[in-house]
Amino acid sequence: MIKIKGNLFIKSTIILIIGGFITKIVSMFIKIILARLIGTEGMGIYMLISPTFTLLMAIASLGFPVAISKLVAEDTKNNKNLVFSILPISLTINIVILLLLFLFGNYISNNLLNEPRSYYALICIGFVLPFISISSILRGYFFGKQNMVPHVISNVTEDVIRLIALLVGIPIFIKFGIEFAVAFVVLTNVISELTSILVLFFFLPKNFKISKKDLTPDKSNIKEVFGIGIPTTMSRIIGSIGFFLEPIILTYCLIKCGYSNNFIVNEYGIINGFIMPLILLPSFFTMAISQALIPNISKAYSIGLYKNSYKKVKLAIFISLLIGIPATIIFEIVPEIPMQFIYNTKEGIEYIKILAPICLFHYIQAPLTAALQAMGKAKEAMNGTLIGTIIRTISLFIFCNMHIGLWGLVWSSALNMIVVTIHQYIHVRKALKK
Repeated sequence: MIKIKGNLFIKSTIILIIGGFITKIVSMFIKIILARLIGTEGMGIYMLISPTFTLLMAIASLGFPVAISKLVAEDTKNNKNLVFSILPISLTINIVILLLLFLFGNYISNNLLNEPRSYYALICIGFVLPFISISSILRGYFFGKQNMVPHVISNVTEDVIRLIALLVGIPIFIKFGIEFAVAFVVLTNVISELTSILVLFFFLPKNFKISKKDLTPDKSNIKEVFGIGIPTTMSRIIGSIGFFLEPIILTYCLIKCGYSNNFIVNEYGIINGFIMPLILLPSFFTMAISQALIPNISKAYSIGLYKNSYKKVKLAIFISLLIGIPATIIFEIVPEIPMQFIYNTKEGIEYIKILAPICLFHYIQAPLTAALQAMGKAKEAMNGTLIGTIIRTISLFIFCNMHIGLWGLVWSSALNMIVVTIHQYIHVRKALKK
């Protein structure tokens, strides 16, 4: 029997799971508020810009949080200098992205997303990204220290503030039009992320001092962070490019097949705004496990404790399935109950019954990918994402031309989950069989 006392991985996982559970409850209320205040049409527009948002977040962060977490955990560097060497680079990248959005936002909304009302929301993404990047880097530092409490408290505070902002702001902005309401939804991330940054600063040690040496960029630190961060972020960017292309391919093919734009926006909003968040609800457990796994495996693997690392990966998969299987059974037997309770709708139940069992692969995918990144195998993780994205994009194009409506999106998503999870599992097993 594993003793919780003295087992930092278990302690970290429990803290993150408790925090994740609280965050998910607040997030659930946020989704309820969004669904009821901006409606299916508003959710459809928000979901159309979400892949672009995800892609830009991946580019803006450039894998820095994972790299910092891994290097801080190994404790062979000046940890404060690691953070301060990367912050100016991160902010520069964010400014460039903001300028590009001003230049090409109109083209993306009108020609790629085929939804002119998404323009203001796209521009707002540029203002949000710097705050997300800074808070992510700070979280990476605390993860490396295996101090999960700041992350949990900052996340909960962030979501509560965002919920309050949405409740107050949406009724005001929706009077000007649905596009302004959706733009405001994106912009609330500025307030919430700023709150998160302030909370994280509060948890720095009282004797925390910054010297001139800490502030001076160190080329070796930057090189090492980029060495880990670029393959990690390439994995995210590849996946994000796939999601970025998703609404573009979807709308192009389905309109060509005779489906109306209103039908596409409505069904797309149901799948990505209601169905996917619901069936991926247990994934907050797997994300908590993954976050706790990186510093633990980084430390163990760097000193040759391969069996120890292997046991932790198996434990992470076991916990993920322990949570995922009961959730899947509920989604299969009584999907209308959680749909009605959370979103006050029963639309899209037929999608749930197909996707729910396949999402078991997704639940164990996050710990496997985190293990690869922690062992310095970010390239293998990237290759898995690349293969899955290629299969997903090609199959999406094929399925959408088969006149099966949004089922093309469902089946291509299912293929992606299965392929990537199997690939990551094979490479984790290979790396730890030493």
